[in-house]
Amino acid sequence: MKIIGITGSSGSGKTTICEILSQKKDVKIINVDQIAKNLTNSQTDYFLEIKQAFQQDDILLENGGLNRKKLAELIYHDDSKRQKLNCITFKHLVPAIMQQTNDLPDDIKIVIIDAPLLFEAGLEKYCDFTIAMQAPIELKINRICKRDHILEEVAKARLEIQQTNEFYRKNADCVIENDENTTIEMLTQRMNQILNKFYF
Repeated sequence: MKIIGITGSSGSGKTTICEILSQKKDVKIINVDQIAKNLTNSQTDYFLEIKQAFQQDDILLENGGLNRKKLAELIYHDDSKRQKLNCITFKHLVPAIMQQTNDLPDDIKIVIIDAPLLFEAGLEKYCDFTIAMQAPIELKINRICKRDHILEEVAKARLEIQQTNEFYRKNADCVIENDENTTIEMLTQRMNQILNKFYF
């Protein structure tokens, strides 16, 4: 079994490439954002640690659950709080991802770790290969606005705290360009070329 890490900033096309790969029977997609969301259950150590770390910031809902929207707003505007949350998250997230990988059946040949913060979390150490999705900044902004129904300035603010295309080109083993002229067929062909070159 091979592990491929797929990363990139918002609007670069990670979801699209993972949807293409999910059509293959021997491929399993592990969505890191979904795992992190699942870990915020009020019974987990992760939730309790976040609650303790941000107890002064009123991040709980009336039912005692985590107010993810409030927490997101906090970390978008405060670098120190974002770093604090990332530190807590990575500590709990990485073992959960590795456990999920180890529990997969033998017929799964390729595991895709879909992780926006792949390198920041140190997940590249567990990958046989890393791929970064890339797109022009204006296209990413347009995609984010359309996807999340937000204003352009909000999308820009999100991207400003994320890594640049240069960061991913420097750290990833391979880069897939996903600009306005890129079709699903082109992405599929590019991904198949990568898999054929390195694994089959």
